[in-house]
Amino acid sequence: MNANEIIKKIEDGQLKKEVPEFRVGDTVRVHAKIKEGTHERIQVFEGIVIKKQGGSNRTTFTVRKISNGVGVEKTWPLHSPNVEKVDVVRYGKVRRAKLFYLRGRVGKRAKVKELVKR
Repeated sequence: MNANEIIKKIEDGQLKKEVPEFRVGDTVRVHAKIKEGTHERIQVFEGIVIKKQGGSNRTTFTVRKISNGVGVEKTWPLHSPNVEKVDVVRYGKVRRAKLFYLRGRVGKRAKVKELVKR
């Protein structure tokens, strides 16, 4: 058994059983675990997925939202135990793999068209 097979076996054990189906451009609600001292709570972050990257258990996704007129982006590992669940609020209709152009836009111009049926 070589090193690559051992690493593959370990990574397969870290994968989540149920992974939500979402794409770049979708509006999602991420339920993330937050630890504050001894307490643990779930905080919701809602925004547009501007990129997905990686593969296997290294898959990450970045979500952007506008909070008080300031753009906020957070990146999460998809298979992390700190990500409780990801709910899709709206499906977006985009023609790009990465939506970095949204960083330069504010207000209605920062919207993504909604996909009617999927």
